[in-house]
Amino acid sequence: MTAPYTPKRHARSLWFDIRGLRYHALLWGELADATARRPLRVMMHGWMDVAASFQFVVDGLDPACPVLAADWRGFGRSANPGADAYWFPDYVGDLDALLGAASPDAAVDLMGHSMGGNVVMAYAGVRPERVRRLVNLEGFGMPDTPADEAPARLQRWLDELKTPERLRDYDSLDAVAQRLRQTNPRLTPARAAWLAAEWAEQQPGGRWQLRADPAHKRVNPIPYRAAEAVAMWRRIAAPVLWMEGRDSRPPAAWGDRYPRAEFEARLGVVAQLQRVLIDDAGHMLHHDQPEAVAAAIDAFLAEG
Repeated sequence: MTAPYTPKRHARSLWFDIRGLRYHALLWGELADATARRPLRVMMHGWMDVAASFQFVVDGLDPACPVLAADWRGFGRSANPGADAYWFPDYVGDLDALLGAASPDAAVDLMGHSMGGNVVMAYAGVRPERVRRLVNLEGFGMPDTPADEAPARLQRWLDELKTPERLRDYDSLDAVAQRLRQTNPRLTPARAAWLAAEWAEQQPGGRWQLRADPAHKRVNPIPYRAAEAVAMWRRIAAPVLWMEGRDSRPPAAWGDRYPRAEFEARLGVVAQLQRVLIDDAGHMLHHDQPEAVAAAIDAFLAEG
C-alpha cells in the first residue's frame, strides 16, 4: 500500500448549526487572524467531493491567511437533510449562513470548484457586499433546460423516487484510492491514499463507502435556467479569477447542448475578470496541479 500524503498545514474541524443542519468545516489557521488586508479565505467543493479535497492547494497558499473549507449538506461529515433531492438555492442559503457564522462583520475571499464554483458565483451576485474577491475553478454552469423538457424531467424524478438510491462500496481504503486514480490518473498515489480516508468511511460490515447521501444521484427536477444564472453573474461586484485546466473537457452527457461560445458569452457579463489556464490539468485541477493553483490564487488575492 502506498504511504499517504503528509499535509504541510494541519486543519482542525469546526462545527456550525446551519439552517437546522450540523455542518462540518475544516479550518487552517484561526478565524481571529483574518484582517481587512488578509480576509478569511472560504473554499467550497464540487459535487461528490469533500472539503478536505482542498488540502493540497491549501498547503501551497500563504500560511498567514486563514482558510475555511466546508462540506456541503449531504457530503463529507456535514449532516444529511433526509431530502428526496437537493436544491441549488439551499446551497446558496447554507453558504450565506456559514459566512454569517464564520465572518459576520467582514467580507471574505470566496472560492469554489465545479458545483461549488457555480454556487459562489450565484452568491456573489446576490450578496456582493460579502465577497471581496472571487475565485471560480471550473464552475462552468450547466446547459440551459428548455421549458418543454420540464415535464419529462419531473416525471423522471418521480420514477426515481420509487427506488432507493445506493452508492457503490469498496473492500478497502486502497480500493477507494484506486477508484480515485481511475477517475483522475493525474492524482498521485500518495495523494489518492490520503484523500481516500477523507472521501470514504467504513461501514458496520467493514466495507468502505463515500461520505455522500445517495440522493445526490437523483435527477434534479428543477430545470436549470441559464438566463437566471447570467442575471446573477452580471451583478457580481468583486474581481473574479476564472481558472480551468488546459486539458479539461465538458461532460459527455452535455453533448452539443452547451457549446464553448455560449459559456464565453455568459462569462462575458462579469465586470472584472481575470483568467488563468493551468497546464497538465483537467477538471480536477486542484488535485492535478495544486501548487500552480495555489500560486495563482495567492497572486490574485494579493492584488486586493
